[in-house]
Order: sequence, then C-alpha cells, then structure tokens
Amino acid sequence: MSGLPKVTAKEIIAALEKAGFIFSRQSGSHKIYKNTKGIRATVPFHGSKILHPKIIKRILDDTGIEIEK
Repeated sequence: MSGLPKVTAKEIIAALEKAGFIFSRQSGSHKIYKNTKGIRATVPFHGSKILHPKIIKRILDDTGIEIEK
C-alpha cells in the first residue's frame, strides 16, 4: 500500500467523475457514486483531509480504476 498516492476525497471524486461515475446520493458524510454498469463507490467526505490508504485501495478495487488514472 505504500505505492498509493495521498489524495483527498475531492481528488478521488474528480477521478471517479472523469471515469464516468455520477453522484447518486449521500448518507451522512459518505457520498455514493454509481456508473452506468451499476458499479458503486462510497467516498467518505471530510473536507480536505487525506484519505487513509485502505480507503483509497477499497475504492480503486471496487471501481476497477487503476492508480495511474
């Protein structure tokens, strides 16, 4: 996991939107995005805090997005 970038929720959301995900709904501080295939990604949104690497890895695994993107 040391190869994962340090990113904020805003940066992850920008990458998801670039990959075709759209905002579906929000539950508390978690924003939920979906794409046309029904794949869902949940992003904990806490301003400009850097997300934990485990959360980033989970989002990448769930969506199939590669680290380079």
